[in-house]
Amino acid sequence: MHEMSLCESILGILQDQAVSQKFSKVDRVCLEVGPLSGVETEALRFGFDVVTRGSLAAGAKLDIIEPQAAAWCLPCEKTVSINERFDPCPECGSHQLQVTSGEELRIKELEVS
Repeated sequence: MHEMSLCESILGILQDQAVSQKFSKVDRVCLEVGPLSGVETEALRFGFDVVTRGSLAAGAKLDIIEPQAAAWCLPCEKTVSINERFDPCPECGSHQLQVTSGEELRIKELEVS
């Protein structure tokens, strides 16, 4: 389960920010996880709870935002919503799509004390 290693990396970022921003506790973490990122959000939630035990983020609320994936269609020159990486363009049926969003995995917000 690679979500555990992702959670360990997130905790590392939180610890680094605690030093540079001078806070001692994380109360809430808001992550943006795109549907094309390859991350299972429930596994991420579980991993976050496990990895943060006994740390500055112990007991922190984890909010996950899951934005819609989008792609640029080369033939019809439109930005379209997609559900999966190899979906056809909903406008023209072409498979010549360039993903423009949906692969994100980033920390959007932190509430700290």
